[in-house]
Amino acid sequence: MKARTVQWGALAAAAALSMGLLACGPKYSPRISVKTAPAKAGRIVRNVEFSGVLVPNHTVNIFAKLAGIATAVTKDVGDKVFAGQLLVQIDTRELNAQLAVAEAAAQGVGDQAVQVKNGMETARLNLEMAQRSYERTKTLLDTKVVTQSQLDDAQTKLDLAKTAFDNSNRQYQTITGSGLAQAEAQANFIKVQISNSTITSPISGIVTNRNINPGEITSMSSPLLSIADVSILKLQGNVSQDDVVRINVGGKVTVVVDALSTESYAGRIEQVGPIAAATGQYFPVVVSLKNDGKLLAGMTAKASFTWTGADGIVVPVSAVRDNQDGHASVFVVSDGKVHARKVSLGPRSDSEVQVISGLSDAEVVAVSNVSALVDGMEVAQ
Repeated sequence: MKARTVQWGALAAAAALSMGLLACGPKYSPRISVKTAPAKAGRIVRNVEFSGVLVPNHTVNIFAKLAGIATAVTKDVGDKVFAGQLLVQIDTRELNAQLAVAEAAAQGVGDQAVQVKNGMETARLNLEMAQRSYERTKTLLDTKVVTQSQLDDAQTKLDLAKTAFDNSNRQYQTITGSGLAQAEAQANFIKVQISNSTITSPISGIVTNRNINPGEITSMSSPLLSIADVSILKLQGNVSQDDVVRINVGGKVTVVVDALSTESYAGRIEQVGPIAAATGQYFPVVVSLKNDGKLLAGMTAKASFTWTGADGIVVPVSAVRDNQDGHASVFVVSDGKVHARKVSLGPRSDSEVQVISGLSDAEVVAVSNVSALVDGMEVAQ
């Protein structure tokens, strides 16, 4: 019992000593430690990258203008073709027979026109003779050599000659006009149909699809083949609204194909979409690049370009705090304290941001623990 009393007494004495030391010691409030960096003059250098899939420069579907039996199909999927090269030949035996008939009909109309022209020439000579006869008879009537009935007879012959000439002239005009034209048009139409039987490639490229075989009947409503121009490939990606304003059609970019990551290709900006894509504040951009023979449509690739901003004041991105009021601020470190400063920001890179207003060159700002700082707080550097 006596030993336990001594033990409790020792513990009470130690506690009292500890309380006394705490009461006598100085009050201590630890300072937040921050890292700092100077605001400096410089430019923002930003690397922009977007990815996509390589697609052909353009693809052409080949349709037939004539329904008929394909006698030859010269190309298959994967084959290279050149502009003007034969792809499909359609049987023209029936058309050739129709052309022979049409040309014979046109020739018959032409022969008829020659006959009518000869008849018209005869009618013209008869008219001239009747006209002269009438004029002589009229002159003799004044001298009483001929009678009135003879003059009337000459007038009748003249009228008949005029009618005959007019009829032959109208017949000639009809035959050489609509008749001959219709016959020749029919022949020309068949010639066009025959020319449509030979189907050639409008572009140089590679056959990507084939839907016709020799012996099958060509359809005019579905493509026979598809040709893709892969000499130029296109890459489409999306760029943010902050970066799209710095892109111009004709600008240069660097393209790296994922399957050929050790090589890079020079690309050219072909299109910049005027309307944001469905993903939000991102705009479609199309890049073209020449195919050196190693690239295939469907490969994935990345395009990148670098832009440099104007001269200004730059600070590390970590120095900026976005406030709830929508404004940004930094904390300027001076005499062991931090002072909040509202700033207006410009473009930024992954590590730095440009300060348009609110900060001067060489001022020192906090770049760590920024979210824990308040205006006027003492800090340790």
